[in-house]
Amino acid sequence: MAKVNLIPVVDICKFHEVDLNFINDLRNAELIDFEEIETSSYISEADLIKIEKAIRLHMELEINLAGIEAIYHLLDRIEAMQQEIIHLKNRRIH
Repeated sequence: MAKVNLIPVVDICKFHEVDLNFINDLRNAELIDFEEIETSSYISEADLIKIEKAIRLHMELEINLAGIEAIYHLLDRIEAMQQEIIHLKNRRIH
């Protein structure tokens, strides 16, 4: 089983100077997932990338949560279509 590095959510908030409510909003929108260990919340390194993207969209481009949700939905669709294209190309080759 692969080792998963977990980062405390409070550390992310401090480092990026973002309110914990924003991170909780991302979680409530099911854009990220937390690990609860005892009384603290942690995120995986994979979700750190998603959080940092969301923070940049929100802070630098002033995109609200609904906009971030829409962007993530579109990015997921693009990734799915790219995977389908790869699958179809591989099927055509064989």
